[in-house]
This record gives sequence, structure tokens and C-alpha cells, in this order.
Amino acid sequence: MSVMMITKNNFDLIKNSDKPVLLDFYADWCGPCRMVAPILHEIAEERPDVIVAKINVDDEEELAMEFGVYSIPTLVVMKNGEVVKQSSGARPKAQILAMLEG
Repeated sequence: MSVMMITKNNFDLIKNSDKPVLLDFYADWCGPCRMVAPILHEIAEERPDVIVAKINVDDEEELAMEFGVYSIPTLVVMKNGEVVKQSSGARPKAQILAMLEG
């Protein structure tokens, strides 16, 4: 599965998914965000049981505020519409996968 681009207009498509959702709050100008991006694409391809989605904080300030995002990249794991894990800063693949399992 590929990484989905999420806006406030299509957020409802994933909000209450029965699959875990990994959200990446990022910006195009953010170096650490660019470091995490290929890892997220790998996870999206390797884990069809997980929805991997990106939210551009410059374009979607409202969603960033709703999730309390103050620094980027911020990764959020949602299960059954609820935030179960949230982490700021670039993370290696193993730590991101651990967030999904927790």
C-alpha cells in the first residue's frame, strides 16, 4: 500500500479505520522529515495491515493543532479512532515499528 496524503477534507477516510493508522506530520522544508519519509514508504509497502498517512503542517494547520503538534516530524499512531502513541523527532525504523506494536 502506498502512503496516503491527508487533508482535513479526507481525514474522515482514515479516522475510524479498523486498521492501525500511522500519521506523519511533516513539512517539505524539514530535514528530519525528509529523513523519515523513505522509512515510512518502506513500512507502507511492507505492512498492508497499517495505513500510513502524511499530513503537511503548513497546509493543514488545523489538523496539526488538533493533534497538538508543536514540532516536526511528529508521528502519531491511532487505533479505533484514538491516539495511542505520539512521538516527536526523527526515529529509526525499529522505533517506528515498535510504536505500531505497542
